[in-house]
Formats: sequence, structure tokens, C-alpha cells
Amino acid sequence: MALSKESVASITAKFGKNEKDTGAAEVQIALLTERINQLSTHCKQFKKDKTGQRGLLIMVGQRRRMLKYIQRTNLEGYRKLIKELGLRK
Repeated sequence: MALSKESVASITAKFGKNEKDTGAAEVQIALLTERINQLSTHCKQFKKDKTGQRGLLIMVGQRRRMLKYIQRTNLEGYRKLIKELGLRK
């Protein structure tokens, strides 16, 4: 269920300052969003996979905390990020 190197590289290039900037909060949120999307489709297919559901909830909570941090520190960046990722409607 891990992300491929190519998808990580493309997400890092899109949301980071450079290709190696994997530590930025925006990049981490984008990577978590991709993993959440993959795991949610997995959980829809395998409804009895409770550990997968637990992992999904943990990732959603972690992403929520990171988004809260971005919102506190950089409001314009937060608005741009949620618009690009399509998180809020």
C-alpha cells in the first residue's frame, strides 16, 4: 500500500520548494492525502479489514493536525493547498 517512488517524486516536485524537499508540511499533507485516497478505496473493497480502517483514521487525524498547523502559520498557503488537493468543498 506504499506509494511508488515516481508518485512521491511528482508530489514532492509539485508541492515542495525543490525535488528533495520532502519535509515541508505541504508535501507531507499531499503525500498523506494520496495514501488516504488509496487506503479508502482498499477499505471500501475489504470491509472487514479493521486494521486498515484504523490506519486510515490515524492518517486522517495526522493530516488534520498538519492542516491546522499550516492554517495557523500560513493562511494563504493553506487556502491554496486545500484548493489544489480538493479537500474542502
